[in-house]
Amino acid sequence: MKHQQSEIQIQEFRLNDTGKFPNSVLPVIVYKKVLALPRFFKCFYVRRLFISNKWGNSWKSGIYEYHHYHSITHEVLGVCEGKTTLLLGGENGVSIEIEAGDVIVIPAGVAHKNEGNENDVCCIGAYPTGHDYDIKYGKEGERPSADNNIMNVSLPKTDPVFGAKFGVQNYWK
Repeated sequence: MKHQQSEIQIQEFRLNDTGKFPNSVLPVIVYKKVLALPRFFKCFYVRRLFISNKWGNSWKSGIYEYHHYHSITHEVLGVCEGKTTLLLGGENGVSIEIEAGDVIVIPAGVAHKNEGNENDVCCIGAYPTGHDYDIKYGKEGERPSADNNIMNVSLPKTDPVFGAKFGVQNYWK
């Protein structure tokens, strides 16, 4: 990909602990229309891009219609097809419009939920170095063990889109 950093629209969202959802001191990073998707095999293209930048253990699906978060790893979502509204941070969080070509990098602990239908979008999800993931729902009893997990998640060494050159390393410190 040959993008100039100045051409990329980058959004950051900082979400505080709600009591139910830990969220994170690290911002959610949204790269708007960063992916130059091919006409065919869009998901294959996104999966290969993420793998080339050391984000693996990928899956292809929509986005769940209920609040959830991951306590043992960060997550990236590359939107291959469609558009929807993603709610970040819990019930009173931030709603963002996402569409094909967007990439969303979600820190461990940040709740996210599709406000539309699960399959309004098709995404490739992946994790730094192919890390395993868990799913938490903001239920009573998940914390403080989820908080302890989140504190032990290391910062990724590469960005899922830009590798070691630019990206998450510049925003998460």
